[in-house]
Amino acid sequence: MPISPKTVRRAAALSASTAALILALAACTPAPEPSAGASTTGQTGSGLPSAHIHGLTVSGDTSKVLLATHKGLFDVTKQPASKIGGTNDLMGFTAGKDPGVFYASGHPGEGSDLPNPLGLIKSVDGGKTWEQLSRQGVSDFHALTTTKSGIVAFDGTLWTSPDGKAWKKATADFAPAFLAGHPDSDTVLATTPRGVQRSTDGGATWNLLKSSPVIMFAAFADPGDAVGVEPDGTVHLSTDGGATWAKKGRIDGQVMSIAAVKGANGKPWIWAATTESILVSTDGGTTFRPSDAA
Repeated sequence: MPISPKTVRRAAALSASTAALILALAACTPAPEPSAGASTTGQTGSGLPSAHIHGLTVSGDTSKVLLATHKGLFDVTKQPASKIGGTNDLMGFTAGKDPGVFYASGHPGEGSDLPNPLGLIKSVDGGKTWEQLSRQGVSDFHALTTTKSGIVAFDGTLWTSPDGKAWKKATADFAPAFLAGHPDSDTVLATTPRGVQRSTDGGATWNLLKSSPVIMFAAFADPGDAVGVEPDGTVHLSTDGGATWAKKGRIDGQVMSIAAVKGANGKPWIWAATTESILVSTDGGTTFRPSDAA
């Protein structure tokens, strides 16, 4: 029986997503940072503070753009980027409900006195200082998000926690590349090579959305609006918490992380960190421009 073009395209997407998934989960210790083109502020030739970006968050109140990287946390709202706090390899990173609250995981950097791996750590001052919550020396959460009920995290096992201290294994048989949640909702999205896995109970149980696109990155702008990006940069938008998706525009370049907030025009505003720059869309993912463009 002839293979349809649709089947070929989906197989290619699955292959690309699987490769990206392996890269996302396997490399606990990233390759050395490139030195060519680096400035005295530690930025790479692209203008980004690190070649390894593991997380991106944007404040809906201040539009402050933060990058979690191999070298620590940076404010990239304006150039040059400014360092926040000490140097830790923030492999997992997510914002909490309250302003200035962040959760992270990964490995201690030079000069850090934190254990390796970091387990789950928390900041209540915008990333300047961190407290140790749990699983220090045990877990390196590469995928991490917050929900109305607590925290969902993946370190080879998918876990849920109401407070970041007590943990329970989730009912899941997949390895997520990325997790996306919102602190005002118990809906969580997990990206996998088979498609989007979706939970409506804070990550305790999951269902595969067989009709979903095979996306690599996901983010919530609010409890209803979600954004998904395929490995090739194709952008999808959901207005029902990730249950269904509509194709929008495309991001040029290799995407490393995304974030979204509800914009003043009522549409999701989407930020994407690529290997070259930070891009932003203010029309729900149809078009993108450099975030520092006038």
